[in-house]
Amino acid sequence: MDYNEEAKRLHAEWKGKIEVVSRVPVTNKDELSIAYTPGVAEPCLEIQEDYEKSFELTRRHNLVAVITDGTAVLGLGDIGPEAGMPVMEGKCALFKAFGDVDAFPLCIRSKDVDEIVNTIYMISGSFGGINLEDISAPRCFGIERRLKELCDIPVFHDDQHGTAIVVGAALINALRVVDKDISEAKVVINGAGSAGIAIGKHLMNLGVRHLLMVDRYGILADAEGVQMNPAQEEMARITNPDNFSGGLTDALEGADVFIGVSAPHIVSKEMIKSMADKAIVFPMANPVPEIEPEDAKEAGAAVVGTGRSDHPNQINNVLAFPGLFRGALDVRASDINEEMKQAASFALADLAESDGLSADYILPLAFDKRVGPAVADAVARAAISSGVARIERNE
Repeated sequence: MDYNEEAKRLHAEWKGKIEVVSRVPVTNKDELSIAYTPGVAEPCLEIQEDYEKSFELTRRHNLVAVITDGTAVLGLGDIGPEAGMPVMEGKCALFKAFGDVDAFPLCIRSKDVDEIVNTIYMISGSFGGINLEDISAPRCFGIERRLKELCDIPVFHDDQHGTAIVVGAALINALRVVDKDISEAKVVINGAGSAGIAIGKHLMNLGVRHLLMVDRYGILADAEGVQMNPAQEEMARITNPDNFSGGLTDALEGADVFIGVSAPHIVSKEMIKSMADKAIVFPMANPVPEIEPEDAKEAGAAVVGTGRSDHPNQINNVLAFPGLFRGALDVRASDINEEMKQAASFALADLAESDGLSADYILPLAFDKRVGPAVADAVARAAISSGVARIERNE
């Protein structure tokens, strides 16, 4: 099937991938008077008296805003907020299909960080969570950080943390397959943008101790005169303890793990051959990976995972974000914190491990119906134990 042509045809036929459907009947005078005026005044007054009732008497408890400014849409770049709407609608459809979470797309006509933060904060009272999407780096870091400070509901940039959660799960199980310890593994991440930096931080929280980050200018190092944004400067301070310099070729020599969130075909077979025995290779550039999976295996890689569905071990965000928000909403969490993200990674990893791991099976499949509930349960429990849950469970 030509997915591009079929998508073009069907989007014209669908005229949008989501719609608003009423949960209540409005077919007679009594139903109208209860759903709307005069009866609706009573729940309004209850919420006025008790803010928490806004989660109990409205759909807010199960509603997530999917928000973009259109500056980093898929691999298309800065195509504008309106052009990003099909992706945001698609994300909302995935929220519902994989997590039974209602989601609504919002595309903001601004690239100004202050305007974006203020806009999202001002509407946050209508939602139970905020999912930021396709916002370019480094602006995305500041937007998320400030919103987490302002909002009393979870704020989550999926391009960063959803990717990191699934990569974390994939790495946990790949290391199990090759029988290596996460604290001893030498990990190289190529691509020091939003996804790469979030992956790096998450893997360190999971136990990685030997990490090199590489961007187009080379290995990130804590040195003067190197061109880096503040987020990259932070990573340079907490990674690369021996202050290595050089490029990707230098970084990969003797490495146990390669993770690519960068550009097509920039890794050669020779570079893979220079890695340690039983190397783990995750070339995730889409649609064309940093190295083709068959080439990586021919060069000696023991486990290979990509972002594509036509190869084994697809590293796909849909494994994480629906269950993550489901769990956060179920306990009315005020935040999605590191403990919850780690719990999500281990839930995914343990689910696949229970089936029996192999070089070609380190993650559950996207359509495995066990995934959403398993992630949601682990995340809810982590939210409760870490103190960000406001209720025990939202049945």
